[in-house]
Formats: sequence, structure tokens, C-alpha cells
Amino acid sequence: MGFNDVLKKSFIQVTADSMNRGDVLLSIGVACLIAVYIFTIYRVMTRNSFYNKNFNISLVALAIITTAIILSIQSSVVISLGMVGALSIVRFRTAIKEPMDLVFLFWSISIGIICGAGLFEIAIATSLFLTAIILFLDKIPMAKTSMMLVVDSDNIEAEDDIMEVVRKYSPNVRVKSRNMSAEFLNMVVEVRIKEEAQCIREVNALKGINNVSLISQDGEVTF
Repeated sequence: MGFNDVLKKSFIQVTADSMNRGDVLLSIGVACLIAVYIFTIYRVMTRNSFYNKNFNISLVALAIITTAIILSIQSSVVISLGMVGALSIVRFRTAIKEPMDLVFLFWSISIGIICGAGLFEIAIATSLFLTAIILFLDKIPMAKTSMMLVVDSDNIEAEDDIMEVVRKYSPNVRVKSRNMSAEFLNMVVEVRIKEEAQCIREVNALKGINNVSLISQDGEVTF
């Protein structure tokens, strides 16, 4: 057999028949179990926020599909090259709004790759370690999230009085917006207040105040 024959055989011959079917089923089974584990962790992590069940189901399917792809690639170089070409035209157009969703997405793909390679110990250890880190960091207390105090007044000289009352309840104050006309004043102030109702009542009792609103936000703490 010449060099060309050996090269041709190595690139064209499909060795899927030589793969142990038990190993294939084991890889897919382990990937499925870990994917269900990821499904559970994602549900627990999003219990207090918006939960997308379809996205969570896709994490399980993605891990299994990735495992099957890795197993197929191992059977032949031709299949691997064809797979690269096929996947290169795929575009993931769904916007990932939450950073943690991206983490779980990459976690699911990684588990599929690792299980497809037969490295089950690494897949299990990585999943357990990552779960511990995520839950630990999630339990670390953080500062109270700031809120937006919106004040409407027909007294354009009321800003000093408003800020004086607000500073009694919030040592850190930041004016985010100030709109003023000849007879109208609108202010948006970023505050961090514990006694919310009492602060609103005092601001509303000031002369010329028409409306007071305290709005929560989901943004990061800025002070």
C-alpha cells in the first residue's frame, strides 16, 4: 500500500463502525444527565427573576446535540470538515439579555464537548465546582440598589428644599435629570433610602410640589 492509499484511507474511510456503541450511548447518557442538572440549576438561579422555560429546555438539547456532533467528528476527518462548513453558516440571532444566560449557554455547550470526548470526570467536576461558585457568589450581600426619586413642582425655587429633605434620608444623592421652565420644575434624583414612605411624605409636603414618585431600578449600584 502506497502513501497515497494510506492518506486516502485515513481521510475517506469512515470508522464509525469501529466505535463502541456502548461508549456512544454512555457519552450521550452522561451528557443528558448533566444537562438535566444544568436545567435544575438554571431554574433555581432564576426563581426571583424572569424565567424562560424554552431557553432552559434548549440548554438540555444543546448539550446532547453537541455531544453527538463531537462523536460524529471523531469518526472521520471528512465528516469533521463537512461539519465545520455546515456550522459556519449557522447564525445565532436570539439576543442574550442576561449575562448569566450566556454563562449557562456556554456551560451546556462545554459539557457536550467534554462528554463527546469521553472525559466524564472533568464534566462532572466542572459542573459541581461551577455550581458551588455560582451559588456562593449569589449569596454574597451587596449594597441596597439605588432608586429614582421623581419630583414635579410648579415652584422653580423648590430644588434646595427638596435636596435638603432627601439628604436627611439618603447620605448619597445624585441628580440624574433637572428640567426647568418658567413655571415648572422636574427633577430625577438617584437615592438609596430605607424609610421610603416617610421621605416621600416630607417631600410632598413642601410648598409647590405637585407629584412625587419613587421608582426602583434594575441597574447596577453606582455609589
